[in-house]
Amino acid sequence: MALPQLIGLILVVALVFGGLVFTGGHMAMEALPLELALIGGAAVGTLVIGNSPAVAKEAGAGVLKAFTGAKWTRDDYQSMLVLLGTLMRKARRGGFVSIEADIETPMESETFAAAPAIRDDVAARSLICDAFRLMALDLSDPARAEAHMNQSIHQNLNHRMKAVAALHTVADALPALGIVAAVLGIIRTMGSIDQSPAVLGAMIGTALLGTFLGVFLAYGVVGPLAARFGQVVEDEAVMLETARTTLAAFGSGIQPGICVELGRAAIPADLRPEAEALERAQQAARFTRRAA
Repeated sequence: MALPQLIGLILVVALVFGGLVFTGGHMAMEALPLELALIGGAAVGTLVIGNSPAVAKEAGAGVLKAFTGAKWTRDDYQSMLVLLGTLMRKARRGGFVSIEADIETPMESETFAAAPAIRDDVAARSLICDAFRLMALDLSDPARAEAHMNQSIHQNLNHRMKAVAALHTVADALPALGIVAAVLGIIRTMGSIDQSPAVLGAMIGTALLGTFLGVFLAYGVVGPLAARFGQVVEDEAVMLETARTTLAAFGSGIQPGICVELGRAAIPADLRPEAEALERAQQAARFTRRAA
């Protein structure tokens, strides 16, 4: 779990609600669970109403993603480059027919088994297999495979950004939902207008808690989480961009070793495998393949 996001959330909640308690908002704190359930439930309802089930589900999962961060690690990038290097070398030596079984049935391929994180990711697996398949059909037009990869990356990013937009929409709706909760509280208060000023004051304060929660959740929680989720989506798309860079170079006739290095150079510095470690991993993969 990404510690900075968790620390930030704890800090925001502690400061805001701590300030509420210390300034005498004890009555409001007693009403907090009900108001939170009302506004939170309505927010979930707007998410479901305004989006397809798939988008709503991914938006909900995006809240957790905002804390866990991008799933790809340095080792995953290295495994992907080793996988591509292996496939490119096989195709260079034995033609594309030598990797036909790998790209047609990747879940059963021993080559893909060496990079399980890539094999099990639908977007990455499909991009790699489709690119090799298109190059096998017509290597004289490498731009076709690159155009398909660009389209695949764009479609994947566009689909995931719908979930990010859905979370932003919920954040935008929360202040209005807070006002709705406040109005309901005022209506309840007006029904008790014959009560003492102390009772009415407490009821009005509880009603205004709805507005407070709507604004707080929008700008202190859901909005920042949506922004962080968008960053995670973009970070995870770098894996696809790296594969595209590597395979586009291979389609242009560049040697596999150089293609791998071009792909490595496209990886962000904090996730980029060391050149020596990558070379050792490729040598180990070649040795294992020859031994088999």
